[in-house]
Amino acid sequence: MIYTLTFTCTPEEAQSTEFIQQMLLRECGKEYPYFRWKKRSIDARSRNIKINVTLEYSKEPLPPRVRNFSFHKVNKSPEIHIVGAGPAGLFAALKAILLGYKPVIFERGKNVRARRRDLALIARHQVLNEESNYCFGEGGAGTYSDGKLYTRSKKRGEVDLILEILVHFGADENILVDAHPHIGTNKLPKIIENIRECILAQGGEIHFNSQLTGLRTAKHKVTHLEINGQKWIPTQHVILATGHSARDVFYTLHREGIKLLAKPFALGVRVEHSQELIDRIQYHGRVNDQFIPPASYSLVEQVEGKGVYSFCMCPGGIIAPCATKNGEVVTNGWSPSKRNNPYANSGIVVAIDPSDFSNPEDPFVCLDFQKMVEKTCHDATGNNQKVPGQRLLDFVEGRQSVDFPRSSYTPGIESVRLDLLLPSFVAHRLQKAFRAFDRKMPGFLTNDAVVHAPESRTSSPILIPRDREKLHHVEITNLYPCAEGAGYAGGIVSAAIDGIKCMGAIADIN
Repeated sequence: MIYTLTFTCTPEEAQSTEFIQQMLLRECGKEYPYFRWKKRSIDARSRNIKINVTLEYSKEPLPPRVRNFSFHKVNKSPEIHIVGAGPAGLFAALKAILLGYKPVIFERGKNVRARRRDLALIARHQVLNEESNYCFGEGGAGTYSDGKLYTRSKKRGEVDLILEILVHFGADENILVDAHPHIGTNKLPKIIENIRECILAQGGEIHFNSQLTGLRTAKHKVTHLEINGQKWIPTQHVILATGHSARDVFYTLHREGIKLLAKPFALGVRVEHSQELIDRIQYHGRVNDQFIPPASYSLVEQVEGKGVYSFCMCPGGIIAPCATKNGEVVTNGWSPSKRNNPYANSGIVVAIDPSDFSNPEDPFVCLDFQKMVEKTCHDATGNNQKVPGQRLLDFVEGRQSVDFPRSSYTPGIESVRLDLLLPSFVAHRLQKAFRAFDRKMPGFLTNDAVVHAPESRTSSPILIPRDREKLHHVEITNLYPCAEGAGYAGGIVSAAIDGIKCMGAIADIN
């Protein structure tokens, strides 16, 4: 029988096997030779930082953490077409194989290895490949922009399934234990490669450099997919998992008369502090401590009826250039697995709603606003991927920054009055929110921090409406809009869950 024990201890004690054994002996009255972590989280609310521990233990060897996955050979099975090889598309493909279907994936970008070279060109030479970048390519946006696995999903079984599949393909088992699991940009590409190799070995297909450029419909169904403007593929079922930045897909759907809706999203800036400062604030002066991880934060404030909040906070991280089109700039953040860079960065964003504009019924109203901000920020520097920036206190107090501390944003930053450049209702709320955040985290509002703009790809600004139960489009019954690009997920885990659900919905009707 497997038992569990829950207790709190100091960070130092949590790393001592001898201490854990003593706790088991004291609480259980006898020795148990087999034990391991079940769950682990840090509580830094007071000066006495604690680790919340849940152990599982037994007299017998503990079973493997990860269930056995039986992937079928599907060479001659019915085909499911999947557009996009991000987490939704890849996990939909794995689910297809588990159910005995053959997944055929079309991905506009390159595989993870070839993609890495294009990312280096952006960082070093500011050369952007519009089909291979931080957003487009094998693994999707999360592959090279962090690999955080935190989700707000309350369905523990679904979350555990995704994490176990990731461990099956090479992720560290600690993601099954940590309260805020994280793989890291340096490790996730290999896991993605392992998933690809499994799909191919079982008889699935993955076509890179294969962009969806059109589709045909008849009698409320998609009949054909157009790839790269020249090849038409007949289809029975389509999972559309293209991510929140594939704007051309929205235009293609709209051109075919497929219903779209404007969707709320969020837009703002990415602020970078030193990690040492965030550690000092969050850990009550405790810094450079080997027993606790680099500190993170989560902040939210209501400012004049709108939420302003931190987004994709990256301890020990780097700010990355994430535009998908020349003539625009976009920032995002990522962390390596050890989160050991000297900077901490986070998006600080303002909620944007279609009702903020005069034509909220236009499905492209929020997308047009997003594009306008990205272009405005690009044009403000006159340099391809350099972004406008301002010291944080200068931004809040409305003055030009004369210089900057070092930034992790490799293409570079240029001093611009972001308080004047950004739309006034965004800038004004950000200024008020930063003052409020400083009251919650004294020392947060400092001129040693730098604001980079814009942080604009928080989620899709367009919703592709679908049936609540059957998950297909409300009008096109064999088209399954999936995950972030369709407005139904946010992040690796929730996108993967949605991919699995869409594939399950297809299986249910066959």
